[in-house]
Amino acid sequence: MKHRTKARWILVAVLSVVIMHVGVARAGTPTAAQINRDAEAALARLYETTPAAARLGKDAVAILVFPSVLKAGFMVGGQFGNGALRQGDKSIGYYNVTAASYGLQAGAQRFGYAMFFMKESALEYLNKSGGFEVGVGPSVVLVDEGMAKTLTSSTARDDIYAFIFGQQGLMAGMGLQGSKITKFTPE
Repeated sequence: MKHRTKARWILVAVLSVVIMHVGVARAGTPTAAQINRDAEAALARLYETTPAAARLGKDAVAILVFPSVLKAGFMVGGQFGNGALRQGDKSIGYYNVTAASYGLQAGAQRFGYAMFFMKESALEYLNKSGGFEVGVGPSVVLVDEGMAKTLTSSTARDDIYAFIFGQQGLMAGMGLQGSKITKFTPE
């Protein structure tokens, strides 16, 4: 019985730390200028390291770039990041991504995340809904290193292609299914 009580207190403490970290990330809402600068730099880094992303970028209707997403957890986890929806060289909207999870997980990680909207209908869905939950709505394909080598604008037939890049830190497991993307107005 003592073991279960101790485990519950540890779980509550870890959950509190995760919520605090996500809350701190949310409290420091960046300005539109900061998000634009960071999104542009992140997209440039992605293009330098992943030629498939650069090829898709030429044909994408729009690109939603989250330059820095923080994911942390131990059994219970969360993630948060701010980003910009870009068409050409301009940002046309601002979004945040949040998620909560439970399971066998531990660690903290920061990474970039970019979604290439290849069809106008997928972009319309994002705009009409004010955001969406990944896994609901348009089809999203997570591009891994192997797929990136063979992906071209002529073979890209899905609604949205997503790239995770620039991972720093260590987190057991990596996935975005269940993430909620919501439109917001920066300071």
